[in-house]
Amino acid sequence: MEQTIGIALSGGGARGVAHLGLLKALEEFGIKPSIISGTSAGAIAGAFYAKGYSIDEILEIVKNGHFFSFSNLSLEKKGIFSMKSFEKIYAEYFPENSFEELHIPLHIAATDILNGEIAYFSEGELARCIMASSCVPVVFKPISFNGTQFIDGGVLNNFPIEPLLNKCDTLIGIDVNSIQKTEKEISIKNILDRSFHLALSSTLKEKTNKCDLFIQPPNMSQFGIFDLGKVQKIFKYGYEYGLSIEKEILKLKK
Repeated sequence: MEQTIGIALSGGGARGVAHLGLLKALEEFGIKPSIISGTSAGAIAGAFYAKGYSIDEILEIVKNGHFFSFSNLSLEKKGIFSMKSFEKIYAEYFPENSFEELHIPLHIAATDILNGEIAYFSEGELARCIMASSCVPVVFKPISFNGTQFIDGGVLNNFPIEPLLNKCDTLIGIDVNSIQKTEKEISIKNILDRSFHLALSSTLKEKTNKCDLFIQPPNMSQFGIFDLGKVQKIFKYGYEYGLSIEKEILKLKK
């Protein structure tokens, strides 16, 4: 019987493009997920992949500015960006707007900011859940539905392996937020980004022990969460790292 492979994809903003490179490397080694879980950028990458778009197609969407682009943001009167513009993008690429129409089962994590708890979605309306999961706090206006409001899933769970536990034979976890620990100085604009991911890293170790394979490309902090001009470089970095761990990946097939 063919093994069931689950892949959990972390958040990470523009660094999430590395997920695409790693998924491409896994494909080339004959590894494809049977079920996916993702937060924020990981939820976005996971949704496109689960729909059946090829890695090259997803990368083109990103590179052409159709997706990770500030031109797709609309400013609300309160000075917070709205995610309404993204609805058109998701309507184009996910016309059925349904989890049930995906080729691979998908679980998306989002933070219920009113009730202070994590929420996981795997059925019903897809686009709203993707937007909720990637709704960066302060930058975007919270996404309202189900009688509450949601923001970025990474706030409470940036590495959502939980929906995959006991649902797959092999669990692969991918985190794109490794931090270079030898930095001598840091710019003001990167303090929030670095602080956020330092806080997240404290909860990561326990989860990595539950993964059959944990993939974390080193020194991902060289890329900022809004480094939209480095899409190709981030993709290549993830892809080449994936190729470099061939032995670890092929062990899964045994």
